[in-house]
Amino acid sequence: MATKYLRTSDLAQAVGAHPNTVRLYEEWGLIPPVERSPSGYRLFTQTHLDCLRLARLIYAAAYPGRTLRASGKAIIQHAVAGDWQGARDQADAHLEAVQTELARANLAVTLLEDWAQAQAAASNEPPLSIGEAANFLGVSVDATRNWERNGLLSVPRNLANGYRLFGKVEIERLRIIRMLSQAGYSHMAILRMFLELDGGNTAGLREALDTPRPDEDIFTAADRWLTTLSEQEYTAQRVIELIVEQLVPAGA
Repeated sequence: MATKYLRTSDLAQAVGAHPNTVRLYEEWGLIPPVERSPSGYRLFTQTHLDCLRLARLIYAAAYPGRTLRASGKAIIQHAVAGDWQGARDQADAHLEAVQTELARANLAVTLLEDWAQAQAAASNEPPLSIGEAANFLGVSVDATRNWERNGLLSVPRNLANGYRLFGKVEIERLRIIRMLSQAGYSHMAILRMFLELDGGNTAGLREALDTPRPDEDIFTAADRWLTTLSEQEYTAQRVIELIVEQLVPAGA
């Protein structure tokens, strides 16, 4: 049976994209190399359309960070090479990675909520210097200064020399900042949460972490990390479904 060829416009219409987008995906290697007719027209096949659908699905989701983006790209590369079983294996690993990140992000919020209900009170223990506090928590002095500069905490100063004094309250707050940062939340998300907490609202911390304010004209995936990861999980499941369709023999 003769191969049925598709035009650029056919692929564009099938995925709801502009023809120039199809050409860009070809240029970026997100679909297999395309043969040309003697007159120079691109000769797309069903395989090109299948790979285009896969790539569009993966790249249409919000940017989830370098690691997960690279994992998604690896799925596409397997498909472009005609290795759909490899794409399935990579897609399974990708879904597991997304679910691991989502579980970690949710655990961080749970620990935050527990901490918010029983915040540490000031103690009579001698305060730590910024170097001592950073070393105690396993973070850099620069990171500690950056968190303060971004409004995530306010550190009292020694009136005699201006040095920062990290007491028990500041140390506990630093622990929370470190935990949320390591779980993928942005500084802006953490700041929103602290604004709620410092205002006496301990019940809406999860929502604050995941909901950009109206005045945040530009925000990233990490500013709404729980939503981003949930969307990534849904996308990863759809990717697997699409790949499975390619693994089922025609007519089966």
